[in-house]
Amino acid sequence: GHRRKNWKVRKFVLRDDPAYLHYYDPAGGEEPLGAIHLRGCVVTAVEDMPDSKKYDVDNILFEIITANEIHYYLQAASSTERTEWIKAIQAVARTGR
Repeated sequence: GHRRKNWKVRKFVLRDDPAYLHYYDPAGGEEPLGAIHLRGCVVTAVEDMPDSKKYDVDNILFEIITANEIHYYLQAASSTERTEWIKAIQAVARTGR
């Protein structure tokens, strides 16, 4: 959120039963602001994004495309963290309920 003015910092919780990625306001709050259904989704690293130089994203973006073809772009804190998120989401998308 501090790099892209229209992006917001969120806390994410990955669940496999049911297969969802819930997101919360990092300042607190028990209820999720929303959720991304992961069953049957595709998740990939984003190496090139339009205007990426303008926003200085440092190749740490990844994209989730849901079974309903909704596209979500997320930015990890580091390249290593991005890889970990992608692997974890792929596993849940295959095996989660």
